[in-house]
Amino acid sequence: MPGIDLQQDGARIDAAVLARAFGISADDLRQGMRDGTITSRFERGAGKDAGTVRLIFFSSSRRIRITANASGRILSCGALDFARSPGPGS
Repeated sequence: MPGIDLQQDGARIDAAVLARAFGISADDLRQGMRDGTITSRFERGAGKDAGTVRLIFFSSSRRIRITANASGRILSCGALDFARSPGPGS
């Protein structure tokens, strides 16, 4: 998996890699980020997590969390789906 390009104020990741994690095309990912239906958060590790970064991307139905070391090498990547199941009696 390609790494992350860490910058002073955040990070860059290949759109194709992130789109694959969301199960959408890179064009749909870019459009979602432009229109705000896909958002992100960037965190730098502190304490025992110093030297790591975490990128979290959100859509209405999925969260992608990527952790990398200080050089941008991806350490872990996980996804959580928020698909709603029908309630009782539906």
